Amino acid sequence: MKPKLRTRAIVERTPPPRPITVDEYYDMDRTDLLEPDARVELIEGEVVHMPPVGSRHGSINGFLDHLLDRALADRAMVRDQLPVRLDNLSEPVPDVAVVKSRADRYSRSHPTAADVLLIIEVSRSTLRYDTNVKVPLYARHGIPEVWIVDLKHNQLRTYRSPSEGRYVDTASIANPGKTVVPGMPDVIIDLSELLTDPP
Repeated sequence: MKPKLRTRAIVERTPPPRPITVDEYYDMDRTDLLEPDARVELIEGEVVHMPPVGSRHGSINGFLDHLLDRALADRAMVRDQLPVRLDNLSEPVPDVAVVKSRADRYSRSHPTAADVLLIIEVSRSTLRYDTNVKVPLYARHGIPEVWIVDLKHNQLRTYRSPSEGRYVDTASIANPGKTVVPGMPDVIIDLSELLTDPP
């Protein structure tokens, strides 16, 4: 009787996934690899799922949209939960972005970092991700100012003056009041009701 040969199991290793480009991200959507109406964004080559918008989150978004639209008139555009293309690997979807006016109203392409005056993220369950991943990403791309409406601690966090991949000027404000819209020193908005629940 011939001895049985012992065979060694061959384990096929999957190489680590490479980053997804913005173009590939859109191909995924066109070929139905993403669920219809999926709330996702592309961050440094990774498709990240975003949580549903709760009622307080939605209320603050609406408040900020109304406030900024009224203050800016036609001098800049306010985009609500729409993409900003930072580079070939990142296209976040901030809650609010104030961008420079453009004749085509961004019908030919999404705004880039050079178009952005202010980004606002409304955060509760995503607070750690927004502060540790998205804020540094915005800083590296030179976004002049970022606000995080921190629903967990009921405060406004501001990030200003990007330099060498980080924001030099940061603050946490429990009772925000009147503030200047970035890039428009003559436009002032009143945020005193931002974190208060309407009656």
